Amino acid sequence: MAKFTDILSDDHVAMINRQSVFFVATAASEGRINLSPKGYDSFRVLAPDRVAYLDLAGSGNETNAHLLADGRITIMMCNFQQPALILRIYGRGRPVLPVDPDWDELASHFTLLPGTRQIFDIEVESVQTSCGYGVPLMTVENERNTLVKYHAGVDPGQWAEKYASQRESIDGLPTRPTDRYIAGARKAPVED
Repeated sequence: MAKFTDILSDDHVAMINRQSVFFVATAASEGRINLSPKGYDSFRVLAPDRVAYLDLAGSGNETNAHLLADGRITIMMCNFQQPALILRIYGRGRPVLPVDPDWDELASHFTLLPGTRQIFDIEVESVQTSCGYGVPLMTVENERNTLVKYHAGVDPGQWAEKYASQRESIDGLPTRPTDRYIAGARKAPVED
């Protein structure tokens, strides 16, 4: 049976901290619904009513466009170990880019990775847990370092040019792309 709360409890935070993957869903009033899996050590609980995640540049910038257009976001985490549990965070989010005044404070909660593009800052409106009995038991073999490895090898000027050109979503919604390569990103181990 589903249970709702207004904020994240200590038990919710403990469950979140054990996860290696989470899923992000956003939509504007029209067009496609975006649903993306996320990995790495990129999710943070900042307060019982606030979370954030580090976003690396990829093939699109849909979450940015949808949050600018509508603001709604859902994060889902599934416990693939015991006990079975699904946790959803419903909220309102905003993209924070390196040029924004609150970037440094927000970025201080993360280890920036090569290819860091933005951080999504999310105000929690409600939290839902459900049984997760239909979710399989699985173990994580290891992280896939291909994206970090790719970004670590790209010339900063080429990176900035490529990702500054992502000015709209696949449905034509405007985005706020960054043209700043995160030079301070640590050189993460890039073994596959």
